[in-house]
Amino acid sequence: MTEIKSKSPIELMNMYADILTELNSRKVVRTYNSPVGDYAEWLVAEKLGLTLETNSRRGFDAYESESKKRYQIKSRWERGNPSPQSRKLNVIRNYEENQFDNLIVVIFNAHFDVKEAYSIPHDVIKQYARYNNHQNGYILIAMGQVLHDDRVENITGKIR
Repeated sequence: MTEIKSKSPIELMNMYADILTELNSRKVVRTYNSPVGDYAEWLVAEKLGLTLETNSRRGFDAYESESKKRYQIKSRWERGNPSPQSRKLNVIRNYEENQFDNLIVVIFNAHFDVKEAYSIPHDVIKQYARYNNHQNGYILIAMGQVLHDDRVENITGKIR
């Protein structure tokens, strides 16, 4: 147990990735449900100097203390080539309530290194997302035109 306490967060995430991959190959687990979202929120807050909101807070995950700018953070753990399925973010609910100012998207590679990261203004999302009645919210795929929109900032270098 002492050895695990000396590991960095990225080392722990990589151990987790190896364990999940092995369990999947043994057909013990069928999905890759994991702490990826929580890790992304922590990493973004650390790198951008944001304050994390409590888990029960609806609509945003972190904020800037001085400006009070609010951020929703979504991530994907990409274990192969980019595809619409591998880049489909979790549902964005209550979009019209303007609960966040920017959406931060983090794409991790198979070893939890930041492959890409973007800051997408709230107003840009609706142009590229589609509404899903069943999930009661907007679905955004983090690839293609949305990432090349002039209003979207590539923040990969800030998050790595």
